[in-house]
Amino acid sequence: MGYAIQVAATTFAKEFGKYSHEATASGGVEVTSHGRPIGAYISLKELENYERLKSKERRAIHARDMDDEMLAAIMSAEYGKASE
Repeated sequence: MGYAIQVAATTFAKEFGKYSHEATASGGVEVTSHGRPIGAYISLKELENYERLKSKERRAIHARDMDDEMLAAIMSAEYGKASE
């Protein structure tokens, strides 16, 4: 994902205040080094959105890492019924 504003890392460091305001206005600023993206500075609104999405992310675990209680819950689950 690229942002509309791209800036070299050295310029970003020297003019942080300017690009902080740009990130707030546009959602984010892509930071590059030698012409390649190395990171981004995002607005608080974008950070909150990222954290909300991240909290809803599913995590996969291997069956060998499940305890007996979790395995029993899976084995007794019925399709279409919400878990307790």
